[in-house]
Amino acid sequence: MSVAFTREEDLEATAADLPDRPISPHPNLVTPSGLAAIDTALAAARAAYSAAQAKGDIEADRTAMARATRDLRYWSARRATAQLVETEPDGRVRFGGSVTIARADGRAQTWRITGEDEADPAAGSVSHVSPLAVALMGKTTGDEAVVAGQTVEIVAVD
Repeated sequence: MSVAFTREEDLEATAADLPDRPISPHPNLVTPSGLAAIDTALAAARAAYSAAQAKGDIEADRTAMARATRDLRYWSARRATAQLVETEPDGRVRFGGSVTIARADGRAQTWRITGEDEADPAAGSVSHVSPLAVALMGKTTGDEAVVAGQTVEIVAVD
């Protein structure tokens, strides 16, 4: 059937049928800044949901309502399961801390180990369940670990 013969409402209904955001099966460990970010995202989701309801004509924009509902469910679940972890530096790679590694090619990289929702590799943070974090957890300065099939040396732990 040609697109010319489909009704706009049908396209809107399809767009409004958004799948839920997947929720990790891992413990929802968060740093204090991660918990604050979840609270901010939850407040934004509540505001978007209220705004979508306030428009009054939910049928006219079901996509906005579906998106707001999905995000509200996700952030409510993440907030309800958040486990705040505050650790003190003890010389070992740990949740909430930073680690600098030296690769064989001479590159040094610093990573902060965070919760899943606050992880942003481009900004230098990785999730505590990432292969990198799992390989480094509990190690100290001078230890070696295998990351992505290559041996790296831990040169600093903060």
